[in-house]
Amino acid sequence: MKRRVLAALCLALLSATAARADTTTGTQAFSMSRVQQTAGQYGQYIGSNVRSMNPLGFAGDNVGYKNSGSGNIGAFNSGTGNVGAFNGNANTSSTSGNGNIGAFNGNGNTGEYDGNGNIGSGNGNFNGGSFNGNGNVGSFNGNRNGQGNH
Repeated sequence: MKRRVLAALCLALLSATAARADTTTGTQAFSMSRVQQTAGQYGQYIGSNVRSMNPLGFAGDNVGYKNSGSGNIGAFNSGTGNVGAFNGNANTSSTSGNGNIGAFNGNGNTGEYDGNGNIGSGNGNFNGGSFNGNGNVGSFNGNRNGQGNH
């Protein structure tokens, strides 16, 4: 009899703990806009830190494979302060496609200050106007925004 009571108590404790954990973790604990804002800021900080470190100055301020621009780490990055692969390419302004972390971020923007500070993949691409597609976290956010500002 004691074993069954002990087993029932253990099961009840585990169930209560699991139920409590489900309500206090993940997206329920944080607002997504605050997470995106913070991650975008970290991307910009890392980008500026990479620029100030002047990594491997003899290699054109870049570390990795086929990078152009300055302060990029990874492969096939342009712009400034990008970490990962295929970031900051084919932008019409030097103020676009900078400080990204991940892959395929901040590419093909035609305005100013577009596609900066993104973390993940496929963020901040093909924006027109100014101040579009910045500070995104995850995948495929802030792409193809219109010609207006903000």
